[in-house]
Amino acid sequence: MAGCVLALSAGCMSSQPAAVGPRSEDMSMDQLAQTDFNRTVTLEIRDNLNSLYTLLDKLYRRNPREWRKAGMPDQPTAVVRVRTMIETRTPPPGLHGLRDIQILAVSLDPAYPRDRVAAFIYGLADTLIVAHNDKTRMYLSDVLDGQLIYNAARNVEAAAWLLASRRDVRGQPLLLANEMSPTAINLSFEREFGAIIGRLDLIANLLGENARRVGINYAQGLLFFNFLPVR
Repeated sequence: MAGCVLALSAGCMSSQPAAVGPRSEDMSMDQLAQTDFNRTVTLEIRDNLNSLYTLLDKLYRRNPREWRKAGMPDQPTAVVRVRTMIETRTPPPGLHGLRDIQILAVSLDPAYPRDRVAAFIYGLADTLIVAHNDKTRMYLSDVLDGQLIYNAARNVEAAAWLLASRRDVRGQPLLLANEMSPTAINLSFEREFGAIIGRLDLIANLLGENARRVGINYAQGLLFFNFLPVR
């Protein structure tokens, strides 16, 4: 009986999904040139880009006509293509010379004839990277502007709202995203956008706090100054 109970318990435990927790990175030599805050921002931009890749996959699934416009054979190939463009900082065809919010604006223009999903996600990704001084990894020498990170968060908010509200000449959504109907409710797009905005706002607030703490720490150092023993 005890053996059966143990076997059943083991079976139940093995059938449970693995717990999902915080995702850090393996140790690497370049981390020696990073402060704790550098690491925080590096993980923030990593997670925000991953959220955009999730949105990319979801948008292509709901709007397969877009990857077909680009001549892609299937949806996974189209996802890899856009990810490669983002990682190599290569704008979609026809948009060379444009950057960040310029590409984002074109992607939401009803007259834009090309792959709208690729342009939309690339524009968002470039907006985030530009706000982080054109970098995805932060080091000791990097100085970020909290206002630019804050502006990027507002741009993501605006893009999410336009995605949900903008229509073509026939009154149809430019891209299908969130769905609320009698048969289905899908708000996963909204949640992903919210996660991106939350991370950006946190970093913007921390940057403001860091600047304030420099003066406070200096004042505290003077106020509680003590000579060090020499014997």
